[in-house]
Amino acid sequence: MARNFGEIAYSAPVKEMQEKLGSRAAYARMERDTYLDGLTPVEADFIARRDSFYMASFGENSFPYIQHRGGPKGFLKVLDPKRLGFIDFKGNMQYITVGNMATNNNVALILVDYPAKARLKIYARAEILEFKDNHALYRQLDLDDYKFKPERMMVFNVEAYDWNCPQHITPKYTAEEIEQAFAPQRNQIEQLEAEIARLKNELEHAKGGK
Repeated sequence: MARNFGEIAYSAPVKEMQEKLGSRAAYARMERDTYLDGLTPVEADFIARRDSFYMASFGENSFPYIQHRGGPKGFLKVLDPKRLGFIDFKGNMQYITVGNMATNNNVALILVDYPAKARLKIYARAEILEFKDNHALYRQLDLDDYKFKPERMMVFNVEAYDWNCPQHITPKYTAEEIEQAFAPQRNQIEQLEAEIARLKNELEHAKGGK
């Protein structure tokens, strides 16, 4: 790969706007100095902990389509430093993204960790693969203890990626994360309630013995 995010993102009109508004010099240095040949363990760990992502594709009419994809944590898997993949579950059967990919396989992904206010942007070229021809890949992408109706597999060949700034990302927490955060307090309350009940019982026995 050995490409940087700006090489794709910063088209001539984008560079002109950066120059006009005073940010071109900083981003020119990034283009010159930042070359990452594939995902690092940092990105791989981040991706493995996500339970959703957003994907943009383009139709023949040039309009972008943004789709939210979700599943259990780690349903989007890092196959190697240059490839991601997931099993495409049966949904509302509009097939807009799949149809778009038939004529343009360029996609953009955004993955967000809301509690940590972190956001990873990825440019990729998508492939649609059928199960019957790719048994080994299906075994790699299969999800244990999760009920789903698979339709196909998608593989993303990573072209470039970048981390976004955390500004304006509001921390949000899942029910599972809230449950984990409050588990110690709940356990302590249960222990205190048990201790209070024990002391009340001892007090009642003491009163009865008088």
